Amino acid sequence: MLYFTRPKLYAIIGTCVVGILLTLPNFFSRGDLAALPGWVPQRQIHLGLDLSGGSYLLLEVDMAAVVKERLEGLVDAVRTKLRKANIGYTGLGVEAQAVNVKLREPAQGAEARELLADLGNRVGGGPLGGGQPDLDVAVGADGTVSLSLSEVGLKERAARAVEQSIEIVRRRIDETGVNEPTIARQGEQRILVQLPGVGDPDRIKRLLGTTAKMTFRLLDANVDAASGRVPPGTELLPSAEGGRGGELQRYPVKKKVEVDGANLTNAQAGQNSQTGEWVVNFQFDSIGGKRFAEVTRANVGRPFAIVLDNKVISAPVIREPILGGRGQISGRFTAQSANDLSVLLRAGALPAPLTVIEERTVGPDLGADSIKAGLISVVVGFVLVIAYMLAVYGLFGIFADVALVLNLILLVAVLSLLQATLTLPGIAGILLTLGMAVDANILINERIREEVRKGKSPYAAMEAGFKRALATILDSNLTTLITMMLLFSFGSGSVKGFAVTVSLGILTSFFTALVLSRLMMVSWLRRTRAAVLPV
Repeated sequence: MLYFTRPKLYAIIGTCVVGILLTLPNFFSRGDLAALPGWVPQRQIHLGLDLSGGSYLLLEVDMAAVVKERLEGLVDAVRTKLRKANIGYTGLGVEAQAVNVKLREPAQGAEARELLADLGNRVGGGPLGGGQPDLDVAVGADGTVSLSLSEVGLKERAARAVEQSIEIVRRRIDETGVNEPTIARQGEQRILVQLPGVGDPDRIKRLLGTTAKMTFRLLDANVDAASGRVPPGTELLPSAEGGRGGELQRYPVKKKVEVDGANLTNAQAGQNSQTGEWVVNFQFDSIGGKRFAEVTRANVGRPFAIVLDNKVISAPVIREPILGGRGQISGRFTAQSANDLSVLLRAGALPAPLTVIEERTVGPDLGADSIKAGLISVVVGFVLVIAYMLAVYGLFGIFADVALVLNLILLVAVLSLLQATLTLPGIAGILLTLGMAVDANILINERIREEVRKGKSPYAAMEAGFKRALATILDSNLTTLITMMLLFSFGSGSVKGFAVTVSLGILTSFFTALVLSRLMMVSWLRRTRAAVLPV
């Protein structure tokens, strides 16, 4: 235990040098680092919302829209089922959170119930099946049939909508270049978004407040939009740009979706080579490209509406078949609006609208005060620990202090390498790590003292002290590590940051207390050949 081979010695020194090099970038601005050669380490610790300032948004998924979309999707399925079974009906439509239809023959109610119950899905079951239906089908005595989402169906829809929304929100924010955003579920229908360094969240709110559900549909050439009357299968949709003189321009758009925006694989802002105006170039996957080619080939000369969130962005006339699966959206875009639309299309459509129910902006002054207070607490705690070790253990206390400094450096180096986000709980984790690291050195020194009192030689006392302290150090640190793993698994946001900081600190303290301290103490003993240990 007291012998270090040359490769092991080089590995320990190399680890310390690498840790120092990885820590140094945190003392320079990003502009200064960008001017350095590419081989110089440039990864830094990011400051969290409570340190650097930024924006806090609490979003809520519009469950009414989720339910409405599901029910409207059932209308065509109900119509098809009843027609195939030759069951007459009237008044089919969505009303009061349910699909309602009245049978012409109330006696066919049982048959209709059995048919329509098949439209539901089973949720909450295991891999072997089972579960409960997500639809409730009720039949009244007068032949009125009502389909509504069951309680388990509502919960399943809400959970799925929130999960999908979190993923799409993450994609959209990542596209904007915000460093280390925090995006987490809160409650059953809410999403917490923290954006460090974003002082003006208006653009982010616009991106998140847009559902971005894009469809490509044909215009009904036989309808006069000015009359306001449309046949079944057609609806009047407003233009996204408005009309001339402030009037609302409306288009008669067929309800049938010819190509779904879900088949888009890429979208990029660009400029038209002929007019110089900003456009959005898009590309479909193989299925969407094939369908797009079929539709444009069959409808040359007809207007084709590009609809985003029930608003017509543009309605160009199909001049020729578009066979490459690529297209272009134009419509009075600016550079930023074209960029924003391409971000939305690349990230995908939200399953339901998101509403901002709480918004806070943390100013940089608060962040500066938090950083100052946190740094003061770390420095004061660090100085007190060093003074205590020096006073109680003398030379071996100095060795412990050196190991403690390198433990802090290695911890910052690992956090920099991971480009972790440091928050106030993270600073608290660093303080806790320093205390735990010095505990290991105290245990080792006290064990060595006990062995010296028993009359053992310096070499035997040092070796026995490290061996006897090892089990205690491992036990105490492993129990803390398990606790931190549980915090990381079940916590969120800053709690996870605290758990990560403490866990990494435990791992670095193993190295500094059990390896680095031992190396310094053994090197001193071999050099001086002291007859008495200064402990």
